[in-house]
Amino acid sequence: MSIFKLPSFFSKNMAMDLGTANTLIYLKGVGVVLNEPSVVAYNTYSKEVLAVGKEAKKYLGRTPQHISAVRPLKDGVIADFVITQAMIRNFFLKIQKMNRFFKPKVVICVPTGITQVEKKAVIEAAEEVGCGTVHLLEEPMAAAIGAGLDISENKGRMIIDIGGGTTEVAVITMSSVAYCESLRVAGDELNESIIRHLFNKHKVYIGENSAEKCKIEAASAVDLPLLQPYSLVGKDVATSTPKEVVLTPEEIRMAIKEPVNAIVESVRRALEKTPADLVTDIYEEGIYMAGGGSLLRGLNTLIENETKIACHLTDEPLLSIVMGSGIALEKLHDYKKVFIN
Repeated sequence: MSIFKLPSFFSKNMAMDLGTANTLIYLKGVGVVLNEPSVVAYNTYSKEVLAVGKEAKKYLGRTPQHISAVRPLKDGVIADFVITQAMIRNFFLKIQKMNRFFKPKVVICVPTGITQVEKKAVIEAAEEVGCGTVHLLEEPMAAAIGAGLDISENKGRMIIDIGGGTTEVAVITMSSVAYCESLRVAGDELNESIIRHLFNKHKVYIGENSAEKCKIEAASAVDLPLLQPYSLVGKDVATSTPKEVVLTPEEIRMAIKEPVNAIVESVRRALEKTPADLVTDIYEEGIYMAGGGSLLRGLNTLIENETKIACHLTDEPLLSIVMGSGIALEKLHDYKKVFIN
């Protein structure tokens, strides 16, 4: 049975993973009810919202002059307040009717190191669409909870959350983040690297959706013999006509090498700056990876090779954060120490 269930409740408390690439919503007592791209398509003349989520993503790179398709979040935080507000409202209305008499509590995941101004923007966006109390939860903490780790123990655990806009490497102990490095290199930068490679080497333009498809189907962080050459069609820079390009697995791997190495380096830095006793705990427990970017083939193997520490994918990397925020929502009292506002 699908984990995405259709609720028949009104204004129940919610948890939200408001991500650069995707937004996921957990409804209290129900589970994950929404998982859609964080994209909004709107009419640039009338400012009318035309589509949100999956439907809006289809517009990326294909819009006429009077329509704009945008991602209102950049690097995990709100870049366009009005569009983000419209997106949240549309997502909420997809899953339940908002009740003006009962304002639901909501847990929202945000990047570690978010500024006070950015916190205020997230809270105001939720309140403007009818939410009551807003609890903010750092994404690595939510990922650790969602992975089933006991965050309350006096023991160091490392989790790497690779989303669309940011990679966060955090060391967690006693319900707190002992150290965290936030890197603005993640899944979107891998896509951009593929786009730049096609332009620089093959003189071909491709769109964001094509680059993402290439990454998902053919990219890897280490040499994997079973991968096959990948064919795609783009626009020839010189003639503006369609042009087919065949990329070898090695070529794709080299195209994304720079952002992949940046992620590995951030893990190394985190280990350097973490106290020795906590590093010992991490060595015993291993490193955990969550987020869509952690699904890049061989990335956990590369991190293992570079750190000499076992690296595990969480059971459901794409859902770890929203499930963790959902668990915190269901047990607000037990997890009150983890909220940052």
